[in-house]
Amino acid sequence: MDYAPPPDYAAFLQHQLTQQQAGVASYRLGGAQVWLKRAGPRHGMGRYRVLGAIAGALRLDVLRPIPNLGGRPAIATEVRRLRELAARGLRVPRVLAAQEDGFLMLHLGGPAQHTPSLADEMNAAVNAGPEAVLALWRQGLQALRHVHESGACLSQAFARNLVRCPDGVMGYIDFEDDPAAVLPLPQCQSRDALCFVHSTALYLRMAGALDDARPVWQDWMQACPTAMHAVLAHSIARMGWLRHLPQSRRLGRDLQRARAAHDLLTPHA
Repeated sequence: MDYAPPPDYAAFLQHQLTQQQAGVASYRLGGAQVWLKRAGPRHGMGRYRVLGAIAGALRLDVLRPIPNLGGRPAIATEVRRLRELAARGLRVPRVLAAQEDGFLMLHLGGPAQHTPSLADEMNAAVNAGPEAVLALWRQGLQALRHVHESGACLSQAFARNLVRCPDGVMGYIDFEDDPAAVLPLPQCQSRDALCFVHSTALYLRMAGALDDARPVWQDWMQACPTAMHAVLAHSIARMGWLRHLPQSRRLGRDLQRARAAHDLLTPHA
């Protein structure tokens, strides 16, 4: 039986970085599917100062924006975070090789195997009714709890960054920033929860599952560690003004998401 040596990932990365134009691209290498992510242009800090001022005015540190400078710093952060989270036993893409301008990671499924995001799954399940959407939403909450019980947090815990691996396990992607570098862990984990709710509550509303989801959220929040529970309770109380947002589709998806999130987080909305 012929023996095929493992691919030289570092050499492939070094060569392909000089050829690849896109920020992220997929390749077949040694019978596996891999992704190469290259450094993009550095980001300006203006938008972060504005968002930081808004969060400060509302006295909500949990919503304080996490600077992502892009370029080489973002690559270094993502490589470090992927390795740290993998060491905690979390399902994240495995880093195969890395250098300052980019890194190579293994696809979370086999070659050509689809790994849909939780956002895509929930959107597709809306027509199946409230139970189908609620079941997926519960799985997302469980995936967050798994991260938090490991002593970690995500970067942007939106449903688009939670992906379904072929074996059914929920994986996590997109780690260009590190909230724990600027916020205490209870605030980082509360931020995860609020980002998740913001990105999923509208699917629950569309499926008619919002009322059933509300006690699920309350139970999940009650089971949080004391410090995290306190941060969430304070944040939700400060966000009460969201109830004044209209639900009209004409005012855009973002406002719809914010209003649906408020109605989910508030026991008697």
